[in-house]
Amino acid sequence: MDIRVLKYFLAVAREQSYSVAAERLHLSQPTLSRQLKELEEELGKTLLIRSNKGVTLTEEGMILRKRAEEISELLDKTEQEVKQSSDTVSGKVYIGAGETYAIKLIADTLRILQKDYPNISYNIYSADGADVTERLDKGLIDFGLIFQSYDTTKYESIEIPLKDKFGVLMRRDAELAKKDSIRISDLAGKPLIVPRQTNHHNLLSEKFGLEKEKLNITAEYNLVYNGSVLAKEGMGYCICFDKLINVTGDCDMCFKPLVPEIEVGCNFVWKKYTVFTKAAGLFLSQFKQDIERLKEHEGQ
Repeated sequence: MDIRVLKYFLAVAREQSYSVAAERLHLSQPTLSRQLKELEEELGKTLLIRSNKGVTLTEEGMILRKRAEEISELLDKTEQEVKQSSDTVSGKVYIGAGETYAIKLIADTLRILQKDYPNISYNIYSADGADVTERLDKGLIDFGLIFQSYDTTKYESIEIPLKDKFGVLMRRDAELAKKDSIRISDLAGKPLIVPRQTNHHNLLSEKFGLEKEKLNITAEYNLVYNGSVLAKEGMGYCICFDKLINVTGDCDMCFKPLVPEIEVGCNFVWKKYTVFTKAAGLFLSQFKQDIERLKEHEGQ
């Protein structure tokens, strides 16, 4: 399977058009069609279906698209890493992170490095812990900021000294908005918008103490901004961390902390035995120093 042909396939999948993809790839349409037909013959599967409405992917085509995107991304990352192997420190550092105020610590380190190493850029991938660790395992990112437990035989880690606190985001005219804080019992039977988790029912029943039969989950979100929009439109009460959505001033949304307080810590992880680029190595060294200084300051 030729990487060049995979990129042709991705172009057609993204554009949903052979003609538009051919134009962008600077190929003739017959050449592009022939290359992809040979790819289908090689795999023994139909990948693309043409119609008057454009091009759609078959089930096998959707599987290939996901893998082809990962392969293409990894190839681009590898090419950058090889080009970076010189005295000049440049290139990208790839970081995956769940939504957390702790991202501020990473931003502080990036700001410090930017002064001395302006040629380093950063790719921040926002996702839940499962997605972040999957990308770590595939070599698509260098570091991950996660809340879930992890395999200590596979990953090195730094414990982040900041804690995120759970609360409830809601409209200011919502029934519970009159309260200064929200008890778990207040949420029983209420329409809830919750973080996407493979085990969210267990998460809510165990961590929050809500019985499964009393859960009324109306929606799940991956990014808290999306959850906040659903809450703003009256879909329900959004359970999320504090400090992620601005509710100050004339905002028609408000955030109420949960009581008793529920705090969650996170870890900054990377795969063991990884050979980092100079840019990634510099970032990790600076980040370790910054975290140690923060811990010392908090210990005073």
